Order: sequence, then structure tokens, then C-alpha cells
Amino acid sequence: MMKIDYYKYHALGNDYIVIDPNKTRINLSAENIKLICHRNFGIGSDGILYGPFFEGESLKLRILNPDGSEAEKSGNGIRIFSRYLFDQGYIKTN
Repeated sequence: MMKIDYYKYHALGNDYIVIDPNKTRINLSAENIKLICHRNFGIGSDGILYGPFFEGESLKLRILNPDGSEAEKSGNGIRIFSRYLFDQGYIKTN
């Protein structure tokens, strides 16, 4: 069994799981995403926020829907991910 570090955040009616690729490597296939997000058989969430990825001075993020597809954007997802970055010390200013 593989240990996966994850964080679960809630914002304005949505809950997301944050998985940091700098701390945990995981195969996020569509099947694995569906299982992780399933509210009865997995952790349960509205999606997975997978990041940060560093590209130069930019931070990148993958937003994964509970059906295994990738989202282009999510307002609550960005809000949650910003808080995660602050909580983990990736960002030190407000």
C-alpha cells in the first residue's frame, strides 16, 4: 500500500483535495481520480488540485474533475489552492 499525503480544503460549497507533486508522486489516471473523488469509496471531493509545478518564476496547477477530466479553471479551486500555497510556505505574503 502506498502512502499519499493530501490536504482537503473547503470553500464556498466546494471541497477539493490538494495533492502536492513535490511531496507525493501518484498516477492520476481517470480511474484513480474517479476513485479518489468518490464520496463512498474514496476520500470524496469535487475534484483534485494537483500542484504546484514550478516553471521559472511561475506556479502551475492541474485542476482535475471527479469524472477524471481536466478543468480549464475553477474559481473556488484557485481560492483553495492559494490558501494551500500560503499554508505550506510557498507564498509568504498576503
